[in-house]
Amino acid sequence: MLSSLDGWLAPAPDPARVAWLNRGAYAHRGLHGADAVENSPTAFARAIEAGLGIECDVQLSADGRAMVFHDFELERLTEERGPVSGRSSDELSRIALTGSRDTIPTLRQLLDQIGGRVPLLIEIKTRRNAPIRELSGAVLRDLAGYAGPHAVMSFDPRVGHWFARHAPATVRGLVVSEADSGAVACHLSLWRSQPDFLAYDIRDLPSRFAERQRLRGLPLLTWTVRSAAFGERAVACSATPIAEGEGVAVPGLGG
Repeated sequence: MLSSLDGWLAPAPDPARVAWLNRGAYAHRGLHGADAVENSPTAFARAIEAGLGIECDVQLSADGRAMVFHDFELERLTEERGPVSGRSSDELSRIALTGSRDTIPTLRQLLDQIGGRVPLLIEIKTRRNAPIRELSGAVLRDLAGYAGPHAVMSFDPRVGHWFARHAPATVRGLVVSEADSGAVACHLSLWRSQPDFLAYDIRDLPSRFAERQRLRGLPLLTWTVRSAAFGERAVACSATPIAEGEGVAVPGLGG
């Protein structure tokens, strides 16, 4: 019954508009490892050199800029403490990533670094019940005039809904983990966000919900492919991988 409403409440996108999403694998937070920190300019440079698409995360600075950083707090990846949202973009841009000469980049700096050479997926990080308009707007402002293939995505269906209303030309995705969502919640998030694609937890594949959406025209991506076994699962499910570590080297990914 729920599936019968999907095509009406969350129509499939124009295939030509989203065809680029499935043309190759993505480096999860850049091509990072022991000598390159996640979401760093070095990790992004290595992904570009390898011809991989890039997945990144963004947080909002105190002065309303989109910063490329995964966590809400600074502790794990820097020597600083406290929330990312408590520092200005200038302050954040001077903070070194632990064990690296790299500092926290702005989204605009990342866009300039990529320059359209590889596709980019921008995951917009949100907190439950917190406003999403300011960060979504900051991302949209940075994307103005950027011609390279790019998309936004989020676990939060409010983000997709916001972009559907304010920037319908921007390709938007819904990030899904079935561990956090039952069948009804998956459909409700789909209808609310009206995504152009799904980015699915590899641990939940194969999935009847994901396969139904793929077959009706929503490209299927999957995260985080960290092993050969997960890579084989992605290929078997016709899902384009967002990969890191050993998962990056799995033959056939994204092909």
